[in-house]
Amino acid sequence: MRLFLAFRVFFAVLFSRQAAERVAPALAGEPVPAPKLEAPKPEKPAPKPKRPPRSEAVTLLAALQREARFLDFIQEPLDGYADAQVGAAARDVHRDCGAVIERMFAVQPLLAEEEQSEIEVPAGFDSGKYHLTGNVTGQPPFKGRLMHPGWKATRCEIPQWSGSDEAARVIAPAEVELG
Repeated sequence: MRLFLAFRVFFAVLFSRQAAERVAPALAGEPVPAPKLEAPKPEKPAPKPKRPPRSEAVTLLAALQREARFLDFIQEPLDGYADAQVGAAARDVHRDCGAVIERMFAVQPLLAEEEQSEIEVPAGFDSGKYHLTGNVTGQPPFKGRLMHPGWKATRCEIPQWSGSDEAARVIAPAEVELG
């Protein structure tokens, strides 16, 4: 090992001035300075994405309230109303909420098969697309009865918030009628 190192040092010093300058102090018994290594530069943390001033969930609730009076209906105690009154109000809220959901999401059934039909859940299925119930044993593919076809959004067009930060969590502004 030392013999090989001696040959390497001999030829390195013979053909390289930099190698000779590094070996000379060691042969003279002087302490050899440690090689200067660049200190690793601290990594800049990735900037956090700027959080939108308003949650898309609040924007959706605001649209449902503005166009279908959804929260007014849900938050109203129904004890003092007759079933016919509740049904009439529910019909309007149902229709108008459906219009908001259709405009923003264009919702369609996830699967084309009819409820109660026999279907096969493929091997490697996505658990976000299939929710298995009943006697779940063994390995896929699974055969079973479709209890609900699921829903999917074919688009997601929630309007961007353009109001103030103070009003970012306001679902519906207070209505004030002036005399």
